[in-house]
Amino acid sequence: MEEQDALAVIIGKNITRLRRLSNMTQSELAEKINYSDKSVSKWEQGNGIPEVRILLQLAELFNVSVDDLLHEHKEAPVMPGNTRLKRRIIISLLSVGLCWLVAVVAFVFIGIIGPQVPHKWLSFVYAVPVSAIVVLVFACIWHYRWVRISAITVLIWTVLACVYLTAHVLGAEIALIFLIGVPLQILALIFFVPWKSLHLNVPKD
Repeated sequence: MEEQDALAVIIGKNITRLRRLSNMTQSELAEKINYSDKSVSKWEQGNGIPEVRILLQLAELFNVSVDDLLHEHKEAPVMPGNTRLKRRIIISLLSVGLCWLVAVVAFVFIGIIGPQVPHKWLSFVYAVPVSAIVVLVFACIWHYRWVRISAITVLIWTVLACVYLTAHVLGAEIALIFLIGVPLQILALIFFVPWKSLHLNVPKD
């Protein structure tokens, strides 16, 4: 029994180490192996051993052997979760800021070479969906599901707003274009909301 408890602790430490090195939260790992985050937390605390099928999934996911999960390893330094989150927020803000810098440069450049050009402010409007695309890319890379859904929502409606405003300044009224956003929004929710995790049945260990 003691050997089994010791093995559970070793496996838990290895899962924690590999998960953090992969920049995943417990919820993200649980989603990838189709389990609950409560089970992942339980394993990482050494309070249970995943079944063989799950060990195989974990080994494949982390690109290690099952033997690597079963044996103790020297703990590698891992960036604390708060530090990693702050770094990601800074990277996202800098990238979005770059989008707005380009919009400002475009506004100023157009104002210099063509002061008579009307509606230069549209450059700032276009910066909004571009910023949403940047956030969406990072959210997909870092597996932030709800940020991804929010970014897609902003992208859908701001792209439609850009098209509408561009047509408006050209003298066309196409307000009905916003109706396109309704089915797009529904499709986005269907494809990107983690419905399964919202009604997740905790498997028996």
